[in-house]
Amino acid sequence: MSVIRKGRTKPRNAALVLALSGAALLACSEPTPLGAPGVDVAPQFNRSTSPPARLASLGWQELTSSLVVANNLGAQPAARVFALVSVAQYGAIYDRDDHDEGNRSRDEDGRDGRRRVEFERGAVAGASWVVLAFAFPNSAAALEQRVADEQAAARTPHFSRGVEDGKAMGNRLVEWAKADRFTVPFTGTIPVGPGLWTSSAAPPVGPMFGGVAPYVLTSGSQFRPPPAPTFNSPQFLAALAEIRLLSDTRTPEQLAIARFWALPAGTPTTPGYWNQIASDFIEQHGLNEREATHVFALMDAAMMDAMIGCWDAKYFYWYIRPSQVDAAITLPIGLPNHPSFPSGHSCQSAAATAVLTHFFPEHATDLQDQLVQAGLSRMYAGIHYRFDIDAGQDLGTSVGEYAIRFDERKGLLDRIP
Repeated sequence: MSVIRKGRTKPRNAALVLALSGAALLACSEPTPLGAPGVDVAPQFNRSTSPPARLASLGWQELTSSLVVANNLGAQPAARVFALVSVAQYGAIYDRDDHDEGNRSRDEDGRDGRRRVEFERGAVAGASWVVLAFAFPNSAAALEQRVADEQAAARTPHFSRGVEDGKAMGNRLVEWAKADRFTVPFTGTIPVGPGLWTSSAAPPVGPMFGGVAPYVLTSGSQFRPPPAPTFNSPQFLAALAEIRLLSDTRTPEQLAIARFWALPAGTPTTPGYWNQIASDFIEQHGLNEREATHVFALMDAAMMDAMIGCWDAKYFYWYIRPSQVDAAITLPIGLPNHPSFPSGHSCQSAAATAVLTHFFPEHATDLQDQLVQAGLSRMYAGIHYRFDIDAGQDLGTSVGEYAIRFDERKGLLDRIP
């Protein structure tokens, strides 16, 4: 599997990503149902105060991923959970006006960096606890115990004050989530006709997801791509023939790439994969807690919004999957139960790549290699046309770059009440 990942980042097997010490103590709940121009200015990180050996945000991100895996979340609910946790962590430390209690306490304690660190660790813990208890109520008691254990270990009032501020921010995100339209039921009908996708099982996945409240976009349709090639047109037939050829001649390496990038329910999913990449970069570059939570929050919000835009397009066009046209196309992974155009993997991966390249421009080549491979993996698997990949990458890149500009102009928390 080491042939899959390219560049300077250490390969990781998706099945082994994000193992968390003590995660077995968390009770598993039932699977959660699915209810532009580039940026020229790179961010400047302040590394005047060395972060602790292990940031609190990294540990709570790992725990989030473990819960996503244990609860068998699919891509949409997983993206929602990662974004809620990451934005809450960031907000708990760095509110929109930068004048919350936490930031004042940092100013007061500026002579003692340890006090600031303890406050921030508590804020991350409190925010994460509240959001994860909302997302995984069966694990609420274990989450509360984790915070209590961390608080006992810290033995400082600064950590305790951070927990209280973090809980307040976490509750703001929970209220946001309760009104985000994620659980709106599908009451429509699946259209029927030549070139239209048909559901392999009831219900289809995510027909209302394009209407979920975004963090930065004005609507799910803001970057809706133009239509894919007309069914049975020469362009369509050429794209279909390419997937059939890949299916007929699939190499062992292509098969390995298809399986590596599948990331279905029961894995950290695509957002979890990119969160691990972000974690690696954060540790490599010695970011502090504030900087780390900013990276996670902006990337996860962008991925969530890119997925909202992707699903808006999927159920606007209802485009048929390659194997639904040519039954001879073989599938080494499961066929997703939603329309083909555009590719969700490419939408999310492109948004993540745009944000991570903004924060870590020195990794641009490796990130671009992984984005390309993520797209090709879906073609190797026989489940997407090349134009699905191209449209997904364009959409995700647009969302990622828009999120960066939104954050610079208004602040990522601008729409959180």
